[in-house]
Amino acid sequence: MADLVKELISGVVDTVLKEILKKTTGRITTKRRRRKTRPTATTAATRKTTSAKRKTARKQVSKRRTAAGRSRQRRS
Repeated sequence: MADLVKELISGVVDTVLKEILKKTTGRITTKRRRRKTRPTATTAATRKTTSAKRKTARKQVSKRRTAAGRSRQRRS
């Protein structure tokens, strides 16, 4: 009986430890992904009115990689 209880407790402790120490796999969605998955409330008519007056081209600025971006690149 004591052996059964000991086995049960050790099993529970093992699963809890695994759950705590498990790496998080959920990634934060990127800006690009958010733009792609934007709701399709914008119709062709509304898109035409917004693109009628175009903005002047901006000079492209190189973006500095964040620490998270660098580590993500190293991992893959």
